[in-house]
Amino acid sequence: MNTQINGNDLIEIGYEQGEILGLALRANRKRTGYTRDEMMMHYKNVLDNAAGYLDHKIFGKLATAIIEKANSPIEETITLFENANAYAIYGKENIEEGAIKQMDIAMKLPVTVAGALMPDAHQGYGLPIGGVLATKNAIIPYGVGVDIGCRMALTVFDISENYFYQNAAIFKNKLIENTKFGAGHGFHGRHKADHEVLDRSEFNITPFIKNMHDKAYSQLGTSGGGNHFAEWGIIEFAERDEALNVNAGNYLALLTHSGSRGFGATIAGHYTQLAKSLCKLPQEARNLAYLDLNSEAGQEYWIAMNLAGDYASACHEVIHNKLVKAVGGDILAKIENHHNFAWKEVWNNEEVIVHRKGATPAGKGVMGIIPGSMTAPGFLVRGKGDTNAINSASHGAGRQMSRTKAIQNISQTDMKTILEANQVTLIGAGLDEAPMAYKDINMVMNSQKDLVDVVAKFTPKIVRMADDGSRED
Repeated sequence: MNTQINGNDLIEIGYEQGEILGLALRANRKRTGYTRDEMMMHYKNVLDNAAGYLDHKIFGKLATAIIEKANSPIEETITLFENANAYAIYGKENIEEGAIKQMDIAMKLPVTVAGALMPDAHQGYGLPIGGVLATKNAIIPYGVGVDIGCRMALTVFDISENYFYQNAAIFKNKLIENTKFGAGHGFHGRHKADHEVLDRSEFNITPFIKNMHDKAYSQLGTSGGGNHFAEWGIIEFAERDEALNVNAGNYLALLTHSGSRGFGATIAGHYTQLAKSLCKLPQEARNLAYLDLNSEAGQEYWIAMNLAGDYASACHEVIHNKLVKAVGGDILAKIENHHNFAWKEVWNNEEVIVHRKGATPAGKGVMGIIPGSMTAPGFLVRGKGDTNAINSASHGAGRQMSRTKAIQNISQTDMKTILEANQVTLIGAGLDEAPMAYKDINMVMNSQKDLVDVVAKFTPKIVRMADDGSRED
């Protein structure tokens, strides 16, 4: 004789998949003195008259949950616009269909005001990498990205190209000694760095943020995995730049790329899940769940995002300060810009929240750095303030191969050959970061001539990346 009760038995008498069914099954574990038939009778009665079971020792919790669900407001799925709003696409012929489809969905959100897709765009989660989206009083955690405040930082030295080549071994050793890479990696004990960002009051806004202070402290001045790097290279100014006060010539430069480490990634994960629980979107748009900036959750995320951005900047400052001290020389210029962030800006006379997920701010006169790959040049640029692009440009060359495809199709010999051809010394990195996995940076730059002016060209020479296979980009 069957004495067991399973989920299908309860579904047959009216229970639905979900939390209530789970509570009902747990109630069966407590059954004492009831036969299977008696339990099934009570299960049916609880559905019909939950109020009569509120004090019942076996069915009380189930009855309470049924009543609470019945009295809770109905969660309605937010309706998307039927058609995507128009938006500018730069270099469309070299952008994969998946990225365009993701941008089309983002343009259907009821909070969307404007959008643009940069020429390095490729598919991501929610908003595509290379996607720019302006919204009305709403913030999308996955529109910012996982590595909040990821950025580029450039220091130009008065050290000549020849001096660098003559002392390349010393510069390589100093790069290794003063940097640390890999997801989850950090400094401990006397090796920890310090920075005023760690004293910020925003670390106390919630217990959740406060609990990450120690991790932020240990990872300060470190870099993540994936496409994060620190590299020595030669920067060429074809002519004098008055604004930077740098004469024409070739100089040694330090270029770094990384973000807010585990601190930012944890914030992104937490508030993405919170947004999904509060903002019910259709399945195809679920990763674009947003928070109202007037809500408590929206304000929390906004504060946490800005703190993570400042923390990312502090990480670069620590790295650059260490290496400046290690190699000496005077500094001619320092430039920094970030992506994976959201800004309050005015667009068409309206205050909007501009998400740049893998896109560089390029307002009129704004300086930015657009890297290529470990063997391709990067570019120091000045924004033109193009409104169709929402004052943005690409944040790099952009991937043309997924990480998996790159590992499957590129050999160690291929990697070694291209490094030697470009006279680049590589420390760390996997085949997924091989130059062939990226689009042609010159093609990308040609697609955004209306967005930025090139000020100088940076050529990588000694490149350090994570060598443990970790991903944090």
